[in-house]
Amino acid sequence: MLQFSKYHGLGNDFLILEGRQGQLPTAITEPDPGWVRRVCDRRFGVGGDGVILALPPQAGGDLRMRIFNADGSEAEMCGNGIRCLARFLADSDGNAPGFCWSIETPAGLIRPELKDDGQLLVDMGPPFLEPETVPTTLPLVDGLPRGEAELPEARLAVAAVGMGNPHVVVPVDDLDAIPFDTWGAALEVHPLFPAKTNVHFLRVHSRDRLEIRVWERGAGPTLACGTGACATLVAAVLLGLSDDHAEVMLPGGPLQIAWPDRSGSVLMTGPAVALFDGVFSPELMPDGLYTTQSPDASVTPSAKPSAGRDQPLDPEVEAASQKQVQAFLESTSLDSLLQLASESLEQRTRARFERGNP
Repeated sequence: MLQFSKYHGLGNDFLILEGRQGQLPTAITEPDPGWVRRVCDRRFGVGGDGVILALPPQAGGDLRMRIFNADGSEAEMCGNGIRCLARFLADSDGNAPGFCWSIETPAGLIRPELKDDGQLLVDMGPPFLEPETVPTTLPLVDGLPRGEAELPEARLAVAAVGMGNPHVVVPVDDLDAIPFDTWGAALEVHPLFPAKTNVHFLRVHSRDRLEIRVWERGAGPTLACGTGACATLVAAVLLGLSDDHAEVMLPGGPLQIAWPDRSGSVLMTGPAVALFDGVFSPELMPDGLYTTQSPDASVTPSAKPSAGRDQPLDPEVEAASQKQVQAFLESTSLDSLLQLASESLEQRTRARFERGNP
């Protein structure tokens, strides 16, 4: 039985799979993009903006995060996603406010901290502002890659910022008046951005209050983007539009973003909320794989801890494990499986309220 937990950060929702002890098989840790698309489908799957894997560390951190967009592509980082992962860890392990994790990501080591009010403060590291590190072919002007992006129906003034993943920020006067889907889709794959890009249309309400609409690379319109909010503040500061601390309003709600030192880290503070736990049915598992966990969620022979890295499964052991689990599935009702999953969520929810955290 393979369990997952669903969390959201300002409406940006993710399926989180626990694998810190190396118990996830290669079919999950190196997922086929088609499987990710299937489980993220909101009609024929569970539904989500992405899949997050909590994995054993490889470089001295507490754990490693991999995150896959709803289209199956892998993202370097996701601000809302890492807050959701931290909230999941706190709920699972009973961490108290003040606890800080070191999470390895393709964008580097990220350190979220659990605050007294249940929100997460995340040191996102310094922004990438050299064009080749974003990456973009826009020229560097006064410390910020910027210029014009030519679309079939418009020429847009744009600025690019890297937060371990690429972002383009487009200041506009009226967020409701722009052809959001058309411009967002075109900018995502624009030649100015060789690795594609996340797109953020910015309206400045005041120097400490910004509003953006988000088109995420690999996901399309989303309700929030944490790295995008950080990139937007950096661009707004360097364009002279914002102070170094501002509330960034997204369709899903606000984030507090600060860049107190223009050569230092960007700090993001925002919520993450548990939605539910679930169990993947055999039809939603990767092809040929039923599960790697026994009914009591202990590690089975096909999922032995991997001493800090994911290792391929022995085919004979995996076949025996699948046969064992298939027998369990055939003898266990769906209600019983759901009860097992709900007990896991209930345990985490009770622990959270006992600590006095929202």
